[in-house]
Amino acid sequence: MPAPKGPQHLSAPTLKLDPARTYTVTIVTNCGKFAFALDVKGSPKTSASFYSLVKRGFFDGLTFHRVAAGFVIQGGDPNGDGSGGPGYKVVEAPPRNTEYVLGDVAMAKTQTDPSGASGSQFFVVTAANATQSAGLTPDYALAGKVVSGLDVVKAIGALPTNPPGDGTPSPAVVMSKVTVSVS
Repeated sequence: MPAPKGPQHLSAPTLKLDPARTYTVTIVTNCGKFAFALDVKGSPKTSASFYSLVKRGFFDGLTFHRVAAGFVIQGGDPNGDGSGGPGYKVVEAPPRNTEYVLGDVAMAKTQTDPSGASGSQFFVVTAANATQSAGLTPDYALAGKVVSGLDVVKAIGALPTNPPGDGTPSPAVVMSKVTVSVS
């Protein structure tokens, strides 16, 4: 397992992505690869932040530090334990009617952060199917939706964890390379 990168002190990006284009993030892990399309139209600030982190190589070598069975897989923490981020926060509250379903990619936040706050930690919903809500309140900024490799996401979500059911997966799931393509 790679050593955590430790605390980061990046500044928030100021770029704006073109909503007429498609930005696809591909995450290669030791368990396979999956890809998701950034929601540039619905979440322009969140998408631009995620894009910027990918372009900086921020996620390369980080882990999915949390697997909650039938709920989410979570990664993107440079500390590797759920406590870290990029050194900045972006705030973009999702619509109040947002439901998080299978394949949705959203940004993790602490309970004390405002609705829609995000840094670098993200989760992918692994709920049973695309119509079943994960039961989360609409407080998590949406980053996008899985467009390929949902079987890999589900396989990661089925790994044994310590503690069982919601914890660190075994084996460790490492993001070896995270890229973004634009079309």
